[in-house]
Amino acid sequence: MKKENLYKVLYVVSIVLIIVFAIVLFIDYKNYDAITNSAPFSVDIIVRGLEFVLPSLIIFIIGLVCKKKL
Repeated sequence: MKKENLYKVLYVVSIVLIIVFAIVLFIDYKNYDAITNSAPFSVDIIVRGLEFVLPSLIIFIIGLVCKKKL
């Protein structure tokens, strides 16, 4: 792979992670039951954010750095 295209791949991976975050959060919302769960839904949002949004942000920043260096 050319070095010029590396940052584009990183951007795509970042966007895919955000889309997966939205899909998984929607599925969690549909399956969430306040009666059986002791934690509020906002805890699920925070956990999913740590799983998907944080790595997406890191990958996006790495893509920005790669773009600047090239």
